[in-house]
Amino acid sequence: MTTKPTARKFRIKRPTAAAQPEQANTGKQATAAGGTAAQPAQPAMNVALELDTIRREGLTGRQLRMARRVAQKHGLAPTSDIDAVRLLRKSGIDPFQHSNMLELVVPKEGAAGKAGQGEAPKENIQLPQTIPTDRETLPSTDVSPIERRNREISEIQKDISRRRRKKIRNLTARLSFFVLLPTLLAGWYFFGIATPMYATKSEFLILQADNQGGSGLGGLLTGTQFATSQDSIAVQSFLQSKDAMLRLDSDVGFKSHFTQDYIDPIQRLTEAPSNEEAYKTYRKNIKVGYDPTEGVLRMEVIAADPQTSAQFSEALINYAEERVNELSQQKRGDQMSDAEASFRQAEAERRAAQEALVNLQLEGATLDPEAVIASLRSQINQVELQILEKELQLSALLDNARPNQSRVDGARGDIRRLNEQLDELNARMTDVSQGENSLAQLSVRIQMAQADLATRDMLLQSALQQMEQTRMEANRQVRYLTTSVKPVAPQEASYPRSFENTILAFLIFAGIYLMISLTSSILREQVTS
Repeated sequence: MTTKPTARKFRIKRPTAAAQPEQANTGKQATAAGGTAAQPAQPAMNVALELDTIRREGLTGRQLRMARRVAQKHGLAPTSDIDAVRLLRKSGIDPFQHSNMLELVVPKEGAAGKAGQGEAPKENIQLPQTIPTDRETLPSTDVSPIERRNREISEIQKDISRRRRKKIRNLTARLSFFVLLPTLLAGWYFFGIATPMYATKSEFLILQADNQGGSGLGGLLTGTQFATSQDSIAVQSFLQSKDAMLRLDSDVGFKSHFTQDYIDPIQRLTEAPSNEEAYKTYRKNIKVGYDPTEGVLRMEVIAADPQTSAQFSEALINYAEERVNELSQQKRGDQMSDAEASFRQAEAERRAAQEALVNLQLEGATLDPEAVIASLRSQINQVELQILEKELQLSALLDNARPNQSRVDGARGDIRRLNEQLDELNARMTDVSQGENSLAQLSVRIQMAQADLATRDMLLQSALQQMEQTRMEANRQVRYLTTSVKPVAPQEASYPRSFENTILAFLIFAGIYLMISLTSSILREQVTS
């Protein structure tokens, strides 16, 4: 059943293959007859040239078979796969166009009906093989379709294997160039060229003075790491700033240390480095971290010499301690200056009030007008009591029928003299209690001055208490830098970490290559879609 269609196919091709001798004989006869052999031979040479050009394009077997199927679909009769490509292009048809390939798998109208009647559709008819032009073109009768199919499958498998090996070789070459070679260079630097660096580690924290009288939120935060978190962050920023780098360079020679000849070129500074170049090296070799959960500042100083590393670390700790003292000094100074100014003002006003009182006391004849007035009043009271007694005594003498005249005259004389004394005292009292310069007016002014003096005394006492309280509060705001782990010069180099850095370089280069490969593949797919 399978050999009959094959025989029919070969029988169909035989006339096509034999057409060339007939054309050649016809050409010979025309040449012999007319003597113009060059004119009919010219198209044959053009066809051979076109076939040779298509053969040099390096088309794959799959493309050639596809061209044969497209040519058969359009009713062409090519002698080979390459001739099918030539005929299609001559007809204005692209054999490798996507739409033409899709049309090959679309069944034609009536194909289903023919299949039902037992007739195979044209799409399932096996195409004839390529007819080589450099050897015998007669078909072989002893080659079965199964062997031919197995041979084609084997060729396809070999082609797939060749492509896979080619892709693997290309991938290996790319990985070697973009990943392995940079990793080897990095490992060579870390293991053989990089200068050993020594790291000195230290830890310190900032404490606040005890606040026994604190209340509110400040009292709650006292004694915790949150009370000094802002100061710790400020100190961390200062140690990583250019200001600290310039001060370290001026004190212990930071730039001169990293410009020495025995340091490798990558880590070494130039002969006269700028502040920006030195600052990059400073940020890379001075690492300061703050732990907010514990309130501890951890510092790591890296240098090419262990003693120099420890010296740098001690200098930076001293700078940090000075900066901590400066952080609250301005605030404490402002508070104390305000309190002292208020106290001095209260003291001056109290002094002025006291001087005013003394001046008022010196204006009168006596230093104490109130005492004089009180004395006059006491004397008046005593004289009035004596007059009352003498009047009672006189009344008692007059009650007698025959009083003693001498005693009566003595009592009346005493009463007269006491009245005169009382009048004199009342006159004096009137003089000191009336007028602008009287003792009464002076006494009122003195009392007001004394009240003013008492008020100034109270203000002075309040200012004094405020100044003392401000001084205590300023003392409580003092920050102290305590070094919990002192810097000690290391004995072994801490950097470079050759193995870890090499592995890290491999991962970085591999990640970059993978990212670029994925990006290029996505772009290629988007462009070709």
